[in-house]
Amino acid sequence: MRTGSEPRTARSALRFRFWLTVWGLVWAVFGTVAFALAGRTGWAIACGVLWLVITVDLAVILRHMRQGPHYQPGPDIPPYRPPDDRPS
Repeated sequence: MRTGSEPRTARSALRFRFWLTVWGLVWAVFGTVAFALAGRTGWAIACGVLWLVITVDLAVILRHMRQGPHYQPGPDIPPYRPPDDRPS
């Protein structure tokens, strides 16, 4: 529950999530290609589906990163002043 007392520097770990997704994407592509070349169709399809899920997640992460920080209180949270990004 949001109380309005979050630290001024609270941010989502989107960069960390981005790099973990890139790492997963590399392994999913590698797994898809390796299993396809080895003749393991089922495993290649499984890695291909994982590749698709990771690609969609990467698109969502990049969209959130481009949006930048923004103020979004919930409907049941009393309004409070958003943090001022100006240096003190």
